[in-house]
Parts: sequence; structure tokens; C-alpha cells
Amino acid sequence: MPMSYGKTQNSNMSEQIRILLADDHPVVRDGLAAILGTQPDFEVVGEAGNGRYTIQLVSELNPDIILLDLEMPEMDGVETLQALRATNPDVRVIVFTAFDTDERILTAVQAGAQGYLLKGVPRQDLFNAIRVVHNGGSLLQPVVASKLLRQVSQEPDPPVETLTPRELEVLELLAQGLQNKEIAAELVISERTVKFHVSAILNKLNAGNRTEAVAIAAQRGLITLKP
Repeated sequence: MPMSYGKTQNSNMSEQIRILLADDHPVVRDGLAAILGTQPDFEVVGEAGNGRYTIQLVSELNPDIILLDLEMPEMDGVETLQALRATNPDVRVIVFTAFDTDERILTAVQAGAQGYLLKGVPRQDLFNAIRVVHNGGSLLQPVVASKLLRQVSQEPDPPVETLTPRELEVLELLAQGLQNKEIAAELVISERTVKFHVSAILNKLNAGNRTEAVAIAAQRGLITLKP
């Protein structure tokens, strides 16, 4: 099973999850569309064969989830991720690719991917990843998570400020995939205060996003990722 630090809830099955497929191989897109079409809560709303068209379709279709390959013409997956972050920071992206090198994984996560799956993963794991990320969580396959943690551990650790007890509590809930509103309810604090703590955590861990923060925190023993 993939390692997730998000929620695997399937309780909201009636809500349609609108998915955009971004892969330069038409056969791959056709296969994915057919597989995803077996799920009543999934709807493939568009397909793109390159990075530039992906960005255009995101603007036009406003999908909930993007399944994004890393190797595409015109703009590769990482460049597409970076462009999407600049124009639509709330977009949720799962990298779905054959590339499993440590550097590729780290670069994609740093660029903002909420999930990273390798092609060939069982379809049920793909379904689960889409629902986890749609619910606000993040998900990595165990092999991907181990490569990411190894890559992070090989980098020299910059000086890090100590997290406060409250920041550690927020970090634990981040690792469970909770969104700001849910963390606020859990800790009985305002959502604005949660945003302040999340920002402080990212700054102190020198992380570019929540997924990277969770990986760094796990590598440093601040939290334990549960399979």
C-alpha cells in the first residue's frame, strides 16, 4: 500500500472529483481515462499532451486533480508544476510517471506535487491517491517516500530554529493530512492562527510546501510517517 499522510476517506463518494490527464502518450491517456471511468466519483474533464496545454486547460476547466507526467514536450512536468503554482497555488497535482530517480522526486515535491506515483502501480492505489489528495492530504508510494527521505538526508541540514510545542502539534496534524480548518477545530484555535503556525513551520524547516515539510520533519525524527 502507498504511504500516505493524508486521509483515505471514501465517505464523500457522491462528490465528483474532476480530473485532468497530462501525458504526452495518447495510449496512456486513453488507458487512464478508461480505468478512472470505472469509479462513480471520478470524472475525466480533459486531456493534455504537453505542459503548455496543461496550463491552458487548468485555467479553462479548473479541475480538482491533475495527473501529471514529468516527461512532456514544450514544458516538462516540473516546469508545468512551477508555472501552475505561480498562477493557481491551490491546484492539486499528483505526479504519475515512470521516473523514480531521487533527484526527480525531490524536485517534483519541491515544485509543489501533493502526490508521486510510479506508472505500474495497482489501480486501487491510484484511486486511493486521487481521493487522498482531493481530501487535502498528500501521498507517496513507499519506494518514492524512501527515495525522497534518502535524498533529503543526503543534503546538509541548514540551521533550523526549534519548533514550539504548538508548532509540533500542528506539524503532527499536517502529517495526518488535515487542512487548516480541521487543525483549527482539533486544537480549538482560529484558522488564522493555524496559517501563522504553518508558515512558521515551513520557514523553520526551510520547506517550500507542506509535503516537503512533512518529509523533512520525518527525516529529522520530529514525526513518524505511518503506512
